[in-house]
Amino acid sequence: MQFSDLNLHRSLLEAIKDKGYTAPTLIQQQAIPEILNGNDIVGCAQTGTGKTAAFAIPILEILHPIVGSAKKRKFIRTVVVTPTRELAMQIQANFDEYGKYMNTRTLVLYGGVNQNPQVQALKEGVDIVITTPGRFLDLYKQEFISLDQMHHLVIDEADLMLDMGFINDVKKIVKLSPENRQTLLFSATMPFEIRVLADSLLKNPKYIIVDPVSSTSKNIKQSIYFVEKEDKKKLLAHIIKEDAIEQAIVFVRTKHGADNVVKSLEKQNISAVAIHGDKSQSARIKALERFKNKEVNFLIATDIAARGLDIEQLPIVINYDLPNIPETYIHRIGRTGRAENEGRSISFCGKDEKTYWQDIVKLTQAKIKEITDHPFPWKESSDTNTSAPPKKDFRNNNKSQANKNKSKKSNSRKSDNSKKNKKRWY
Repeated sequence: MQFSDLNLHRSLLEAIKDKGYTAPTLIQQQAIPEILNGNDIVGCAQTGTGKTAAFAIPILEILHPIVGSAKKRKFIRTVVVTPTRELAMQIQANFDEYGKYMNTRTLVLYGGVNQNPQVQALKEGVDIVITTPGRFLDLYKQEFISLDQMHHLVIDEADLMLDMGFINDVKKIVKLSPENRQTLLFSATMPFEIRVLADSLLKNPKYIIVDPVSSTSKNIKQSIYFVEKEDKKKLLAHIIKEDAIEQAIVFVRTKHGADNVVKSLEKQNISAVAIHGDKSQSARIKALERFKNKEVNFLIATDIAARGLDIEQLPIVINYDLPNIPETYIHRIGRTGRAENEGRSISFCGKDEKTYWQDIVKLTQAKIKEITDHPFPWKESSDTNTSAPPKKDFRNNNKSQANKNKSKKSNSRKSDNSKKNKKRWY
């Protein structure tokens, strides 16, 4: 199948051609016709398979005759709700690329920044709003948002919404939306809770699941290094230099850990920048831009970047710390090997992360190559010496052995004289 077989407007087809796409992916082949037919959709596919285009392209097709000329008054026709700012900006970029020959206007709303520019853009009029839940509800309460002309509600990365505790906010947005809206729910994984949510929010939804929800892309070559926790920084620098890695995202577990890895790499004259929740929005945007423009070679990120980052031809993802949720591993390595390109993932596993790795292997069922020929393997001595000698008890050390023997006969902490002189109330 080709995109030209989907009966799309020539302006859309031209923009798709400019992107270099000719054939839709499996999720796009199945979702686009259903959305064009007006059905509610629950879409599930591997990360990196084009889920954003699967809803952006048909929405633009539907909105094109409604939006009309550039001079026509603008109303909010589509709302896309997403869990993170980075993902919201990525979705806006996709809408702008596919709709560049159309008159649709997009706007991203998120918190952590001054709301005045966003409010001004809303007053001027937009067709498509991509938003995080909190800022959207805040601006709605201030009466800067009207949904009277709304056609589509898209809930993207619904499983992450659930994990991050946004579901109640999403339900509020659903209640504010017109009943005759078309609702589209997309997710990379499909746990039971998402099915329950979909059945409660959507009307007779069509389920489109094109790949196993626990699978990783076949385009990604995966490898694992078993390494002592204290040697991870050394191993990272070693691999970068030995394999001549020019660009990679390095995932860590904590914000503090991200900053420490950046400092460690900079000592090795390796350029790196961190992105995590403690960074301001402007700093996060700047870090991403520097990485995309290859001004820095390594982006050290917490799981805030595990979804939504679409960096063309990113060669490698490194799991410096393993995630404690196995599905997160799938999202992390999904930053590479996108759009039919080949990718590579490298993971470090400390002894304290062994159970995490076992869960990942159990979920993915993938054949992952173990790299044993490296200078920082697990130390055997720490495995064999698992039981430490019992610690000496120095309590009551000043007491005589006689007193110790007496204390064994009675649990009372009182002296013998105290016991003799004690008066009974009876």
